[in-house]
Amino acid sequence: MLVVDGLLFNGLALGSGKQLSAEVLRQFFYFSSGTTMITGILLSMRLIAEERGSGTIVLLRTSPLSSGEIVVGKFLSALGFLAFITLCSIYMPLLVMVHGKVSPGHLAAGYGGLLLLGAASIAIGTFASTLSRVQVVSAILGAAILVGLLVLWFVARRTEPPVSSILVALALYSTHFEPFMKGVVHLKDVVYYLSITYFFLLLSMRSLDAQRWD
Repeated sequence: MLVVDGLLFNGLALGSGKQLSAEVLRQFFYFSSGTTMITGILLSMRLIAEERGSGTIVLLRTSPLSSGEIVVGKFLSALGFLAFITLCSIYMPLLVMVHGKVSPGHLAAGYGGLLLLGAASIAIGTFASTLSRVQVVSAILGAAILVGLLVLWFVARRTEPPVSSILVALALYSTHFEPFMKGVVHLKDVVYYLSITYFFLLLSMRSLDAQRWD
């Protein structure tokens, strides 16, 4: 993730001639959002699937832990690791300070948006991981759900209101992440990502509960 971010930052953000510092940061958060989503899916694909594949899911099912505690524990571990990797890239936007100025607010908003997007991606991947015992299959399912939410904005352009407005509001990226790229934080965007995260974690819990009776 860091290697790809570094290559893209050097080639696209810094290698595009003279630009305003805010535009360089916007481009950095733009391509970092893609690597964050991919990493989120890859980190979460084995959270539950590996337990089922190795047979240790039996230990979890018979433990005093509830499905909610299992799901939240695994989710937080993956999110913590993703947050660490993401924050390790902080030196890249700080390089802009060599020839320009960086707004702390812009950095905070951008990284906050990346963490929210990463949390939603991990929650989606966690749900997909409860549906299969094979990690690759889990990754494919998670990626399919993620892509489905991403392309809603494109489908919205082919539909009429009020359907188009609903699809745009549900799209994972589009209008919800773009403000973070520009250093702007809207409460509705924060609530959206938290809602997506909660929804897929809830589905993960229900999926585990259903499997207890298999």
